[in-house]
Parts: sequence; structure tokens; C-alpha cells
Amino acid sequence: MSTAKPGGRVRGFQFSAWNLLLLIPLLILVTPLFNFDEPRLFGLPFFYWFQLAFVVLGVLCTGIVYLATKNKPRGGGRDELSVDDLDEGDAR
Repeated sequence: MSTAKPGGRVRGFQFSAWNLLLLIPLLILVTPLFNFDEPRLFGLPFFYWFQLAFVVLGVLCTGIVYLATKNKPRGGGRDELSVDDLDEGDAR
């Protein structure tokens, strides 16, 4: 869960309802949903064109979630430490 840090920054897991949309493409893993030969579309068995449709649906879901959450503040912002402050080694 997210915890407030000094300075009003928030770090950790932040839930967004839009992320639930990413569960839809995972339905392709449930093979009994589409393990059929009929109906055919342009001569392709259901098994194949349903998988192709789910690829397109997965791209759409990912794009929608990206567009809906890209401007959401993530909490934190830039760190105030420089690269030299983070260097643990001795440059001798």
C-alpha cells in the first residue's frame, strides 16, 4: 500500500480502477472458451479468428489504460539526490 513520506510524497502501490481493464486480455488463457471449429469467418475456424480478435482487444485495452492513466500523478517526482550522492564507491 502507499505510504506518505516527508514532504508530501507518496511511494508504493497506487491502485487505479483503470488497471482492472487489463484483466480482459487474460481471458485468452481460458482455452475452453474458444476451443471450437464453428462458426467460421472467411474460412477460418473460430479457434483462430477468436484469438486474433483477442489480440486486437488486448491492444485496445492496453491503449485505453495508458491514455487514462498517463497524466495521473504518480507521487514522488524527481529525487533530489545527484548521481554523486548515490555513488557508493570511492573514486581513487
